[in-house]
Amino acid sequence: MARKKRRGRPPGSKNKVKASTSVAKMDVAQLHAYIAGLRQTLAAKIQDQRKYFESQLAGLGIYATGKGGRSAAPVRMSNPRAGTRKKPAPKYQSRKNPRLKWTGRGMLPVWMRDEMKGTKLKKDDFVIK
Repeated sequence: MARKKRRGRPPGSKNKVKASTSVAKMDVAQLHAYIAGLRQTLAAKIQDQRKYFESQLAGLGIYATGKGGRSAAPVRMSNPRAGTRKKPAPKYQSRKNPRLKWTGRGMLPVWMRDEMKGTKLKKDDFVIK
């Protein structure tokens, strides 16, 4: 007999810390002491993170100032391209109708295929000089 798939959280994944119930039972003095302890812990963690990030910035400062010697890579602050690209210039032109042009990208145009059909003309014969 096939077992049913269990839906929902896996067993044991429920939150086991119920700080809200224990905090609700505390009196004002206990809450005040608890909050003071949390603030001290938070301040210590912030101080540790600040030291870590300052050391990381100091290490990266070598690259920005250019004092790293050969081991430091040059800093390149380039702006990303803005706008659109220019259309490519046409490379091929029809011999019968000079207004028909092709850049050489994509499929071979119908007009070029028709002009090449039955003749010895090749793609190079339509190049704009």
